[in-house]
Amino acid sequence: MPEWTSMVGAAQLARLLASQDGVRQAAGRRVPAYRALADGIRLLVLEGRVAVAARLPAERELAAALRVSRTTVAAAFEALRAEGFLASRRGSGSWTAVPAGRPLPGRGLEPLPPEAAGSMIDLGCAALPAPEPWLTRALTGAMAELPPAARTHGDFPAGLPSLRQALADRYTARGVPTMPEQIMVTTGAMGAVAAIRRLFASSGERVAVEHPSYANVLQLMREAGARLVPVPMGEGLSGWDMPAWRRVLAAASPRMAYVVADFHNPTGALIPDSQRGELVAAARAAGTVLVVDETMADLTLDLAPGERPPRPVCAFDHGGSGVITVGSASKAFWTGLRIGWVRAAPEVIRALVAARSYADMSSPVVEQLALAWLMTGGGWQEAVALRLAGVRDNRAAVVAALRRELPGWEFQVPSGGLTLWVRAGGLSGSRIADTAERLGVRVPSGPRFGLDGAFEGYLRVPFIVGGEVADEAAARLATAARLVAEGGGVLDAPLGAIA
Repeated sequence: MPEWTSMVGAAQLARLLASQDGVRQAAGRRVPAYRALADGIRLLVLEGRVAVAARLPAERELAAALRVSRTTVAAAFEALRAEGFLASRRGSGSWTAVPAGRPLPGRGLEPLPPEAAGSMIDLGCAALPAPEPWLTRALTGAMAELPPAARTHGDFPAGLPSLRQALADRYTARGVPTMPEQIMVTTGAMGAVAAIRRLFASSGERVAVEHPSYANVLQLMREAGARLVPVPMGEGLSGWDMPAWRRVLAAASPRMAYVVADFHNPTGALIPDSQRGELVAAARAAGTVLVVDETMADLTLDLAPGERPPRPVCAFDHGGSGVITVGSASKAFWTGLRIGWVRAAPEVIRALVAARSYADMSSPVVEQLALAWLMTGGGWQEAVALRLAGVRDNRAAVVAALRRELPGWEFQVPSGGLTLWVRAGGLSGSRIADTAERLGVRVPSGPRFGLDGAFEGYLRVPFIVGGEVADEAAARLATAARLVAEGGGVLDAPLGAIA
């Protein structure tokens, strides 16, 4: 079994290195050609644009693609090996690595308890307060409809029939005919992903994930013993890197793949219809179960007149058995309403329900009744509209504050979702996050959303605050960035300078 899990072609690596020129120029250093090449490859690994354990092209091939001497490439590879960013074996080639003992932030994201927050601005989780008066109305409606359910045992492993019907109707209205037998209600989206993982990917199985990806799902997969195979996202908000997906699916044959097609967390990318269909076809050919998380799907902030959002990924699954969809009320409505769901083929739903008896049994009845009340004419659309108006205002405030206080930081404004994926001006995201917390603002660093220390130069900044709070958060981040820059937390710094 080779030590590498994916491959980077010479032409592809040359293009990626060319995109780093601005960073190297900004560093203002004159370095030998081999050192510049080594630094460029190291930075690509730290940013997650080249995965750890990716096989690099042969020295001769890369030299030809870069139009440099083979001696330059050989010296760069030797420098990377000495620093722990490259491993080699005769007959197997060379593949990227991370230095032994390097701190790798990897745990999931957890909010501060409200009573412990104090003056801290908590941007750690992309979550918002409930949209009132709709939460109160939904719970009042649920209590009115509770008596019939209360006369039963209260255990509904597949979910309340009324909510399963409402969710099936919702998919049908989106152009994907669905029966209640294709729905299982879960305790949040994480409960749905955990149940699917248990059914399809036991410990040791390969699971392909976007890179970066949602931190809590990555941690769930790690703790379950999955062998995660990263697939880089496309540039900016362009969507998936489909050539990379085809290579990984063909070479690694992962048992399962987890993706976020609608306002990807953390980048905010919205995947176009063409790529959705391509990925479904590629996963089917590889025998890979495609798990699609639609938690952000309702959070469309910008839609031109006459424009329609992309179709659900499951609409491209013409056989009906290759795509499993996960949804949740947590982002569009309220995280405290711990209700999620799975849409899949009836036989998959039956298997998930059967396996649930030794997991969490079923989901809370009152919360299910509240969501069913909302979705069957009680005000779901009005509540979501209220949520979107607030998020638009927050996005405008956070974007303006960051551009004013941190003009050197780079990001693209997504057309929906809740998050900005921010490149922190060549500084260490981990150092900024640590310093910022001491200054009273919590943000997650990029490596939480990657594997093996990738995305060290990034932060995820959710637009969940507005007005003066957004201004203050950006000001504290700017102070943190200045302190980190003065202390040497720069990605181009020598090994050991980055905590």
